[in-house]
This record gives sequence, structure tokens and C-alpha cells, in this order.
Amino acid sequence: MTTVPTVRLRNGVEIPQLGFGVFQVPDDQTADAVTAALEAGYRSIDTAAVYGNETGVGRALSASGLPREELFVTTKLWNTDQGYDATLKAFDASLGKLGLDYVDMYLIHWPAPARDVYRESWKAIAKLAEEGRIKAAGVSNFQPAHLRRLLQDSDLVPAVNQVELHPGLQQKELRAVHAELGIATEAWSPLAQGAVLKDEAITTVAERHGKSPAQVVLRWHLQLGNIVIPKSVTPARIRENIDVFDFSLSDDEMAAIAALDRGMRTGPDPDTFN
Repeated sequence: MTTVPTVRLRNGVEIPQLGFGVFQVPDDQTADAVTAALEAGYRSIDTAAVYGNETGVGRALSASGLPREELFVTTKLWNTDQGYDATLKAFDASLGKLGLDYVDMYLIHWPAPARDVYRESWKAIAKLAEEGRIKAAGVSNFQPAHLRRLLQDSDLVPAVNQVELHPGLQQKELRAVHAELGIATEAWSPLAQGAVLKDEAITTVAERHGKSPAQVVLRWHLQLGNIVIPKSVTPARIRENIDVFDFSLSDDEMAAIAALDRGMRTGPDPDTFN
């Protein structure tokens, strides 16, 4: 079983650098997928209210017998639940479905700029953090302008910004803002839903190391310092995705993958998605 290194967030909380995502996993398949992940050595599980599978995640966590303090559980606030009071209510609902007393990280899922209530949502999240019901407060899909606006009237800096990030969309400007503000970068869709796995630069490196293209891309993320949450429901693939700590990429190999950046989104644009 693989032991995953951790990243220390700005408030001292440690998050496993490689976790398991359950986006698009049906609730009735989620418990089995999460169980397979926990057996392979994953200890960080990333879900969201809108995924509709928090109950399945909770079932797997409960059945695992693992101590709560060994687990790192993230869930997210959906766009239609934003606003101060609505956020508190939505958080309670998520906690109930997960069957937990607290979550390790709670994220605003999208800034939803047309709704323009993410600052009120953030105040509610700050309250939950003060109460100890959230160990780390963060955001997802926030652009530099959203981050700066959030901090105009809050002293609480997000511990993490979880964004689409892969070799085809490397988010250099955003990562620079994260570095400036002390925000950790977490990558969703780290493999671009498979769209980058046939790129010659990646397949060449994979052949050289005797690894799969997916393993090479995940290794690239880790060496950049990104937190990463690959998703799969296939036990063999779940095990493969965590087997990335026995090799490393050279500076030249990292540069070859860096050259693949082409502004390729597989998901919505945070500036227009509401």
C-alpha cells in the first residue's frame, strides 16, 4: 500500500498531495470506488454536494474502520446554495449525508459571478471554520479577480483553490497569484479527461520510464507542487494512479510537458459559469 506525502496548508493543516475524486461517480457505485481507493492507500477523498454521492462516500468511510484523523474529506458548496444562511444550511446537509462531525476542507464550488454572493458564502464558511466544523476553508474555480475581491472584506485567505489544471491548461498566471497569496493549488481534471494522454511528449516520457501516460502526468503535477485528485471507478486504474512515487521526471521532461500548454478547457469557464 502506498503512503502519500502531504502538503502543509497556510493554516498548518496537512493534506495528502494525491487524493481520490468522485466526480460523475453514481452514488450506488461510490462506496465501492472509495473502498477500493482506501485499500490502495488513498486517504483524501474529494466530493461535492452537486455530485449527489456524499452518502456513498460516507458509507465507505464508515465501513473502512479507519480512524477519522487518518482521513481527509473535502466537499463543496453548490452555486444555488450560496449566500450566508443558505451556506450554513447546505453545509449541515452535506455533513449529514457524509455522516461526519466535521469536514477537513469545504470549498465554494464556483464563484458564480452573476449571482455575486460568494463573499457572503465565504463569511459563513469563516464562521464554520471558527467553530471547528471545517479544518481548512477554500475555494474552487476562482480566477485572480475573484480571489482579490474575496479578500477585500475578509482576513481569511483560502487555503486551497481547486481548479481545472493539466498539461493542456497549466494556469501559470493563476498559480503565480496563488504563490503570492499563500494559496495551495489543487488540480481537478488532472488528466484532461484523457485528452492529453496521447500527446507525443507524454507518451515518449512514459515509454522511457516504463510507466503509463496517466502516471507521467500525475508525476508532473506532483513535481510542480500541485495537489491532485484523479478519479476512476476501475480498481486497477485506481491503484495505478497512486503508484507514482517510485520515479521522477527530469528537468528536460518537465519542460517538454510544460510546452503542451494550449489553454484547453474540458470544463466550464469560471468567468461565465453561474
